[in-house]
Amino acid sequence: MNGDYVGEDYVVIKALENGVTIIGLTRGKDTKFHHTEKLDKNEVMIAQFTEHTSAIKIRGRAQIITGIGTVTSGED
Repeated sequence: MNGDYVGEDYVVIKALENGVTIIGLTRGKDTKFHHTEKLDKNEVMIAQFTEHTSAIKIRGRAQIITGIGTVTSGED
């Protein structure tokens, strides 16, 4: 990662149902929740990993698109 995070990896999250929760997790010695968003069906969020965000947790059915592929979370 570079210092200003321009050009770093992005993640596209598309809700496939109402109430999908996206939770940003901090980096560092102790991982903690630092941001939460709720998406309704067909809403899209574009997230970026930064100096503060090292992981993203998703609850609910969503399509997650990254530079290395696509995955669907939640029940089929």
